[in-house]
Amino acid sequence: MPGPLHGYRIVDLTSNVAGPLATMILADQGAEVVKVEAPDGGDHTRAGGHQRGGFSASFLNNNRNKRSVVLDLKTGAGREALLRLAAGADVFVQNFRPGVADRLGVGEEALRAVSPRIVYVSISGFGEKGPYAAKPAYDPVIQGFSGLASVQAGSDEARPKLLRTILPDKLTAITASQAITAALLARERTGEGQHVRLSMLEAVLAFLWASDMSGQTFVGDEPARQEPASAHDLIYETADGYMTAAALTDRQWAGLARAVERPEWLEDERFRTSALRQKNIDARLDVTQQVLLTRTTMEWLERLTAAGVPCAPVLTRNEVIRHPQVREMQVLVETEHPTAGRLRQARPAARFSRTPAGIRRGAPALGEHTREVLGELGCSVAEIAELASERGS
Repeated sequence: MPGPLHGYRIVDLTSNVAGPLATMILADQGAEVVKVEAPDGGDHTRAGGHQRGGFSASFLNNNRNKRSVVLDLKTGAGREALLRLAAGADVFVQNFRPGVADRLGVGEEALRAVSPRIVYVSISGFGEKGPYAAKPAYDPVIQGFSGLASVQAGSDEARPKLLRTILPDKLTAITASQAITAALLARERTGEGQHVRLSMLEAVLAFLWASDMSGQTFVGDEPARQEPASAHDLIYETADGYMTAAALTDRQWAGLARAVERPEWLEDERFRTSALRQKNIDARLDVTQQVLLTRTTMEWLERLTAAGVPCAPVLTRNEVIRHPQVREMQVLVETEHPTAGRLRQARPAARFSRTPAGIRRGAPALGEHTREVLGELGCSVAEIAELASERGS
């Protein structure tokens, strides 16, 4: 059974992670995605580390369920072929720096001339205007500029810290995929396409505001310096490893006190209410850490679970892929790639009861489907040969 976006065609000119992951999410959900790449090596992540069979893990994990077409957009024939491809598409996605798409002849005006109802999507680092509009942006640049690195540090006085995952890239991808779906839904109702603009900076700031910008919410009452977060995090060491536990409500705090056999905590004035426990967070986490050192992770998991306290072991990457919970939920799937061999990947996260998403094909080789896709557009053998000659292949 096809996925929920079956029948929609997306032309994808993006590279790296934010754009390709966005379009892969839509491809997993059934959309036909044609990835258009330059002849000089294509998507930059093709040259990344962790290679097998000429494919990098990064490229494989962000470009499955797509077909690859090589076109040289610096030539007239290449641009014309792209416009023919876009004429039958529903969505066009690019992540060039602002102004580049127009200079290449693939800006919104050019695309809308051949496909008036198309959803045109521009993904950028800082947005299309302002003093940073033209600046190149990679994930750590946005982590620093957005305040995310300061949030991770815990206070304005501490050295800023990067998250050890490219959150801005991946968050932008998820935001973009949702926005594209929303724009397609709006088009179904109005008959009109539109331009969806999204920057990594906007995606991260919207993400942070839900929980990390309370002090900046009330205009005029911003703190001169951010109040330091706790010196501790919610990772606890046990007698044989690490675990996490979070007792947020009064009931959970009482359950924790019972489970660790410390009833005196319930009478401690520092911990009598949720507000007091937050005010005295360092003391609370310190006493919790001291007691959790006395037993193994498994013993504490059994005790805390019985007491109704949210908890879990802290797993390494190799442990999580083998954990029974992950196995039972079938979060990870194995597929056979024709060149890279057997792959393990996370399946599409959202599960649809009637139109399941899935993996139909592995990530494509550079230009693997050029002749196939151009042939579908009605290009003659001679035209395809001319395009191949212009791109030097």
